[in-house]
Amino acid sequence: MELNHKLLRQFEQEAANTKKMLERVPEEHFDWKPHAKSTSLRDLAAHVAELPGLFITRAILSDEHDFSKEKYVPFSGTTHAELMQLYDKTYQGAVKALNETNVVEMGKSWTLRHGEHVIVSLPKQAIIRTLAMNHIIHHRGQLSVYLRLLDVPVPGMYGPSADEGMNI
Repeated sequence: MELNHKLLRQFEQEAANTKKMLERVPEEHFDWKPHAKSTSLRDLAAHVAELPGLFITRAILSDEHDFSKEKYVPFSGTTHAELMQLYDKTYQGAVKALNETNVVEMGKSWTLRHGEHVIVSLPKQAIIRTLAMNHIIHHRGQLSVYLRLLDVPVPGMYGPSADEGMNI
């Protein structure tokens, strides 16, 4: 099995878990924050939803991204349906990019920078595993805490959650 297809299988498993988490995000609490220094539920969920496009698709289709050359436009949706559409769009783009790439491309370096400041520069396969997938999993974990604090049943990721019991 080619490297890109191995990464695709891993991504699809994590993407299914991410979708389960995003499906639980209640739009009536989009503006809720657990603390004054925290980001809102909507912004955190949108970040989770946009990450496949930011760091999988972009890493495969380019050699670098420079934050200083692009104005970030945050998710401005107001409905759960819009959030899920964002995730579906970035998911589909990442799947397409992973399907269409190859081991040579995956070995090339990709750089994330802000002007002259290099944030990270690694082979694309490492960017996908760390900056993309680990980043998604990290923020998905934060999202699960937000849901718990809002008393929204949390879905299990690698087995049942406390809300799902052991009925497996």
